[in-house]
Amino acid sequence: MKFEDLDLCDELLDALYDMHFDECTPIQEMAIPVALEGNDMIAVAQTGTGKTAAYLIPVIDRLMSMGAPEDAVNCIVMAPTRELAQQIDRQLQGFSYFMPLSSVAIYGGTDGVTFAQQQRGLKMGADVVIATPGRLIAHMQMGNVDLSKVSYFILDEADRMLDMGFYDDIMQIVTKLPRERQTLMFSATMPPKIKQLAKAILNKPVEVKTAVSKPADGIDQSAIICYEEQKPAVLKHLFTTCHSKRVIVFVASKSKVKDLTRELRRGHWKVDEMHSDLEQQRRDDVMLDFRAGKIDILIATDIVARGIDIDDISMVVNYDVPREAEDYVHRVGRTARAGTDGKAVTLVGPRDQRAFAMIEKFLMTEVRKEDLPAELGNTPAYNGDKGQGGRGKHGAGRGPRRQKSGQKHSDKPSQSTGEATADTPKKNNHHRRRRRGPRRKPDTNPQ
Repeated sequence: MKFEDLDLCDELLDALYDMHFDECTPIQEMAIPVALEGNDMIAVAQTGTGKTAAYLIPVIDRLMSMGAPEDAVNCIVMAPTRELAQQIDRQLQGFSYFMPLSSVAIYGGTDGVTFAQQQRGLKMGADVVIATPGRLIAHMQMGNVDLSKVSYFILDEADRMLDMGFYDDIMQIVTKLPRERQTLMFSATMPPKIKQLAKAILNKPVEVKTAVSKPADGIDQSAIICYEEQKPAVLKHLFTTCHSKRVIVFVASKSKVKDLTRELRRGHWKVDEMHSDLEQQRRDDVMLDFRAGKIDILIATDIVARGIDIDDISMVVNYDVPREAEDYVHRVGRTARAGTDGKAVTLVGPRDQRAFAMIEKFLMTEVRKEDLPAELGNTPAYNGDKGQGGRGKHGAGRGPRRQKSGQKHSDKPSQSTGEATADTPKKNNHHRRRRRGPRRKPDTNPQ
């Protein structure tokens, strides 16, 4: 489906045209019409499929076509991290470029000047507020924001917010919202706690769900079976033989991130770290340097597994096997974005074999096992889900070996993710052909 086939206002279509948005992704094709009808909705789709546009586009259209109170907060978008809030704000500015729509992003880790700017934006009544839960509650407690006229409440990366312990914060915010509102919840997974939240805050929601998440076909997935003490040497081997630029290495803990970063710096690699112990300004500087190419390798916890919009990552390395199959999909999904190719390598230690076998089961394919050069030493046998999880004797050490991979499961990705870029559209003198047909009549009882 094309965006022009949707019943959207012309100014919004002009912005989409200038941003090179043509075809809807599957989640956009399913979610936008539901949202335009005014229904509550819970939508499940993996990161990188265009979820942000799937809720911003219909809400912008409804705000413009149906009218909204002036000098009031009309829409709240909740996001788990500052980085995602900033990204949503950039996309909103692009989509609303030809419309008099105001917005403000509210998040922590800022200086006094930025806090004051956020405060002014809330008191003046920005049409759309994009906020992290904790910082929005802080402003609410200071009396800086009135949520009594909010018509649209959106939760993005809802499962991530619950993982981070924001359930009580979300419910506290919900108590200040009008009962008559439209609520949209977007999540990458549907665990029981998400169903519990949906039951608490949604009213007769329509459920929209894309196909079971699988990594994009453009990702070359492989695994290296090795001992824990071999992992630093294996990582350097990958940098010298595969990719040493535009690489993200996911590590299980903050302490391991710090240790690995120090070791690579001693080897004169252009590397930096990303984890929650860093001050927010430092995190911003690291991501800016990584985007600008001043850093080649980013060592990170799962803080960058979602909500970071970088399209040209050449390789993702799972230094530690992720705990859940969905986390694996989110991590490797940082590469091969926007139709490009990429490489994803997972280092599987003896204690990780059973967890990795569960990931292979989820993927419905055996991930190719890569050989290592003899100078890196013998490696353990891969026993998959029959492994002992690190207890008892490991398989006999052996030299390089290659296992044949099974038939890959294929889920063809859409031609474009539909994700907005940081660049807003530029006004020009061209004339896009307008849609024919009457506009829908405004709803006299908007939710």
